[in-house]
Amino acid sequence: MSQREINEIQHLYDRATAATVEPDLTRAVEILKTLPDEETRERAAVFMDGLSQMRSEWRLEKQRLDRRARGARTTKKRPHKHRA
Repeated sequence: MSQREINEIQHLYDRATAATVEPDLTRAVEILKTLPDEETRERAAVFMDGLSQMRSEWRLEKQRLDRRARGARTTKKRPHKHRA
Protein backbone atom coordinates (compact mmCIF):
# COMPACT_ATOMS: atom_id res chain seq x y z
CA MET A 1 0.00 0.00 0.00
CA SER A 2 2.82 2.46 0.76
CA GLN A 3 4.20 2.20 -2.75
CA ARG A 4 0.88 3.40 -4.15
CA GLU A 5 1.08 6.56 -2.02
CA ILE A 6 4.69 7.18 -3.01
CA ASN A 7 3.71 6.74 -6.65
CA GLU A 8 0.92 9.27 -6.20
CA ILE A 9 3.33 11.81 -4.69
CA GLN A 10 5.72 11.17 -7.57
CA HIS A 11 2.86 11.67 -10.02
CA LEU A 12 2.04 15.02 -8.38
CA TYR A 13 5.72 15.98 -8.64
CA ASP A 14 5.99 14.94 -12.30
CA ARG A 15 2.85 16.82 -13.32
CA ALA A 16 3.26 19.97 -11.20
CA THR A 17 3.01 23.34 -12.88
CA ALA A 18 3.21 26.86 -11.54
CA ALA A 19 -0.59 26.91 -11.48
CA THR A 20 -1.00 23.58 -9.65
CA VAL A 21 2.00 23.40 -7.33
CA GLU A 22 0.18 24.76 -4.24
CA PRO A 23 -2.65 22.20 -4.27
CA ASP A 24 -0.22 19.48 -5.41
CA LEU A 25 2.03 20.14 -2.42
CA THR A 26 -0.95 20.25 -0.06
CA ARG A 27 -2.15 16.89 -1.37
CA ALA A 28 1.36 15.42 -1.13
CA VAL A 29 1.59 16.48 2.53
CA GLU A 30 -1.77 14.81 3.21
CA ILE A 31 -0.48 11.60 1.64
CA LEU A 32 2.84 11.84 3.48
CA LYS A 33 1.01 11.97 6.81
CA THR A 34 -0.60 8.59 6.05
CA LEU A 35 2.69 6.78 5.41
CA PRO A 36 3.31 4.16 8.08
CA ASP A 37 6.98 4.62 8.99
CA GLU A 38 10.04 6.82 8.70
CA GLU A 39 11.67 4.66 6.02
CA THR A 40 8.66 5.03 3.74
CA ARG A 41 8.45 8.78 4.39
CA GLU A 42 12.14 9.10 3.49
CA ARG A 43 11.43 7.47 0.13
CA ALA A 44 8.79 10.12 -0.54
CA ALA A 45 10.98 12.98 0.75
CA VAL A 46 12.80 13.54 -2.53
CA PHE A 47 9.51 14.30 -4.30
CA MET A 48 8.29 16.47 -1.43
CA ASP A 49 11.53 18.44 -1.53
CA GLY A 50 11.21 18.82 -5.29
CA LEU A 51 7.65 20.13 -5.02
CA SER A 52 8.69 22.59 -2.35
CA GLN A 53 11.63 23.79 -4.43
CA MET A 54 9.45 24.28 -7.51
CA ARG A 55 6.93 26.25 -5.46
CA SER A 56 9.70 28.53 -4.15
CA GLU A 57 11.17 29.11 -7.60
CA TRP A 58 7.80 29.81 -9.19
CA ARG A 59 6.84 32.20 -6.38
CA LEU A 60 10.08 34.14 -6.87
CA GLU A 61 9.53 34.26 -10.62
CA LYS A 62 5.97 35.52 -10.13
CA GLN A 63 7.20 38.22 -7.74
CA ARG A 64 9.82 39.33 -10.27
CA LEU A 65 7.24 39.49 -13.05
CA ASP A 66 4.78 41.37 -10.83
CA ARG A 67 7.45 43.92 -9.90
CA ARG A 68 8.40 44.36 -13.52
CA ALA A 69 4.76 44.84 -14.52
CA ARG A 70 4.19 47.38 -11.74
CA GLY A 71 7.35 49.21 -12.74
CA ALA A 72 6.26 49.39 -16.36
CA ARG A 73 2.90 50.83 -15.34
CA THR A 74 4.33 53.45 -13.01
CA THR A 75 7.22 54.75 -15.09
CA LYS A 76 5.57 57.30 -17.32
CA LYS A 77 7.56 59.89 -19.15
CA ARG A 78 7.09 63.28 -17.66
CA PRO A 79 7.05 66.34 -19.84
CA HIS A 80 10.33 68.18 -19.84
CA LYS A 81 10.14 71.54 -18.08
CA HIS A 82 12.06 74.38 -19.62
CA ARG A 83 13.59 76.99 -17.41
CA ALA A 84 13.12 80.56 -18.43
